Amino acid sequence: MELYEIKQFIETVDQKLSNIRGSLDLDQLEADIADYAYQMSQPEFWEDNDQAQSVIQASNQTKNTYQTILDMQEELEELQTAIELFEATEDADIFSEAESLVQKLNKEVSNYELSLLLAGPYDANDAILEIHPGAGGTESQDWGSILLRMYQRWAEDESYSVEILDYQAGDEAGIKSVTLAIRGLNAYGHLKSEKGVHRLVRISPFDSNSRRHTSFASIEVMPEIDDSIEIEINPDDLKVDTFRASGAGGQHINKTSSAIRITHIPTGIVTQSQSQRSQFQNRDTAMKLLRAKLYQKQLEEQAASMRELKGEQKEIAWGSQIRSYVFHPYSMVKDHRTNYEVGNAQSVVDGDLNGFIDAYLRFSIDVNN
Repeated sequence: MELYEIKQFIETVDQKLSNIRGSLDLDQLEADIADYAYQMSQPEFWEDNDQAQSVIQASNQTKNTYQTILDMQEELEELQTAIELFEATEDADIFSEAESLVQKLNKEVSNYELSLLLAGPYDANDAILEIHPGAGGTESQDWGSILLRMYQRWAEDESYSVEILDYQAGDEAGIKSVTLAIRGLNAYGHLKSEKGVHRLVRISPFDSNSRRHTSFASIEVMPEIDDSIEIEINPDDLKVDTFRASGAGGQHINKTSSAIRITHIPTGIVTQSQSQRSQFQNRDTAMKLLRAKLYQKQLEEQAASMRELKGEQKEIAWGSQIRSYVFHPYSMVKDHRTNYEVGNAQSVVDGDLNGFIDAYLRFSIDVNN
């Protein structure tokens, strides 16, 4: 970097932080943190577990926001000091340190700006993500397993926890379907960008003639919802089946029929769980999945009604092709909604999704406005 570029960066970040401080009352954030700490110190705090978890989440989020602002301000001041020292000494090591600070601060400011876009009612929730390979046998099922690894790698990089709730292995390779619970602050807000059909173009490793194949897989993403959201489910509308559970690749096959499949007869929605050894625990998980799917269906119907009232003709998001991953005859991943693209397809399937997520969130804000 050139010295003038760093100075311009300092001016830009200084203005951004000034705007952020103007939109936030730091004194109020301090007061809120103290109030949450007081609530958590009370003897009766854990009497209502759901309320306790809500307070803890709100406290962590407020602390994170407060500390992030302070850290960015401190790093900006450190950068300003480094540049003043460099101008006085022309020490190359100091300039190198300043460049590192620019990269670090730029990433933190970008991440904070991205977090401001996660303002939806369920963006802060954990996410339920399902992968369903399309027609195409082993090739498509292998594509499903590549996507599974991609989301696991991304979640690991973001310090999210991942639980496989249901895993159906492919006949020869890959998967027939998989359901994940990805847990952490804003997991759903980030992953809602992934809902839709993902297309792969590559030379198939399963084709002895080394021909190019196109495969598809659909991704379904829902927020994990708690009991505060009322979803009416009539027990008479449910068909419950049990079957033997098996882990990824046929591992840990249970000798008892502990896995649960629940069919909601009026809608045809099917959920299943085999992640727990207990039939009762799997039933509870499958019911949580059903509640999330019914709630998602309700939200989509409301959105469709609004589009109809406005006279809009839009394709249902989850059924449309949203992204293409091309490995041959060139390397590229392109999002067809935002036109954001990356030339290194391997890095994307290795979990580098944040550029696509960022572009989608900014795109969504522009479209909704």
